[in-house]
Amino acid sequence: MKEKEVERLKEIKKIEEEIYLKGAGSIAGIDEAGRGPLAGPVVVACVVMPRDSMIEGVNDSKKVSEKKREKLYDEIINEAIAYGVGIISQDRIDNINILNATKEGLTTAIKEMEKDLKEKNRGFEKPDIILVDALTKIDTNHIPYESIIKGDSKSYSIAAASIIAKVTRDRIMRQWDEVYPVYGFAKHKGYGTAAHIQAIKEYGLCPLHRRSFVKNFI
Repeated sequence: MKEKEVERLKEIKKIEEEIYLKGAGSIAGIDEAGRGPLAGPVVVACVVMPRDSMIEGVNDSKKVSEKKREKLYDEIINEAIAYGVGIISQDRIDNINILNATKEGLTTAIKEMEKDLKEKNRGFEKPDIILVDALTKIDTNHIPYESIIKGDSKSYSIAAASIIAKVTRDRIMRQWDEVYPVYGFAKHKGYGTAAHIQAIKEYGLCPLHRRSFVKNFI
C-alpha cells in the first residue's frame, strides 16, 4: 500500500482512534444508500470493523467506482467483526416518508448486526458506540451513538458501511432491471436521470417507483 493511502486511511480513522483511547472496545459504523432515487428501496448498513483494519480504498462510496466498490464490499465483509443490513421498500417509503424509512432501516441494520455478532460468537453482544452519518433521533437499540455530518468521508467505519449499503442496493436494482428493462435501472439505479424521467413519461410507472417521489413527472 502506498504511503499516501496509508496516511489517508489514518486520517479517516482518527475519530475511531480517539474513541478507542477513551476506553471503547468496539465501534460500529452506519450509513445508507438510496434516499434520493425515484425508484427502489433505501438500504442501511451497520458494520463493526477491527480496530487495526486498513483496507486499501475504503472511502465514501460516492468517491469509489462501481467496480472498485464491488471488490471492497467483499474485503469489508470478510474482515468485518459483524455487519447487518436493513432494506426498506419503496411502498414503505411512500407510507412513512423517506426519513422515517431510513431510520427504520437503521434500526433493522443494527439488529441484524447484533444477530451476526451472536452467531459468530465474537465475545460481546453489542458495540460500545455507533457512528452514524448525519442522522439524529434514532433508535439504536440502547447503544450510544454519535452523529457525524459527512461522516462517510470522515470515518472509516461509516465509509465501510456506505460501501456495503451502496453495493447491496446496486445489486438489487440490477436484478430489477431484468424485470423492468425499459427503465434502465441497471445504469442509473433508480435516480432521476433525464433518461429515467423520459422512460417514466413514455411507459408510466412500475411497482418499483416511489409514488411520493415521481408525482412531478406524471
